[in-house]
Amino acid sequence: MANLQKATLGGGCFWCIESAFNTVEGVVKAVSGYAGGEKADPTYEEVCQGTTGHAEVVQVTFDAESISYREILEIFFALHDPTQLNRQGHDVGTQYRSAIFYHDEKQEAEAKAIIQEIEDEKIWPDPVVTELVAINNYYEAEAYHQDYFTNNPENRYCAMVVAPKLAKFKKTFASRLRSE
Repeated sequence: MANLQKATLGGGCFWCIESAFNTVEGVVKAVSGYAGGEKADPTYEEVCQGTTGHAEVVQVTFDAESISYREILEIFFALHDPTQLNRQGHDVGTQYRSAIFYHDEKQEAEAKAIIQEIEDEKIWPDPVVTELVAINNYYEAEAYHQDYFTNNPENRYCAMVVAPKLAKFKKTFASRLRSE
């Protein structure tokens, strides 16, 4: 029997994070959305203005019997640079912040532990600035954002940014990918 859990993660533009997680064995679904802000039911345009307090996130539903929360976090930290404050590459603003919105105390402890390990092992030359906060809201992004990379591979951003990240991800995590 499946042991379904959720992880809500912000690592810059949600298209890349969602596309990667939707290929991982044990992930039931990864859905682009918004979390952490004050505005109820925000739109993409509102979030992009950077005034809602929301981050672009991906809510990952996973079977904890197939993949652990720790493994989800390991993938998350490999998909983005957790040392960039309020940005990822050319995407700048609080809506692109690195964030883990934990769902319970166990997730909080696991996230703190992995961040500490990253710091202790000096994996990055700069300190990790990933925000770690309890989930207080989540709003699913508009339908056209779901499976965006799959549906829009010719999009310039997808071709220049998402595709190379996904290629590197698939090579690094080949053993964790679904066999299709």
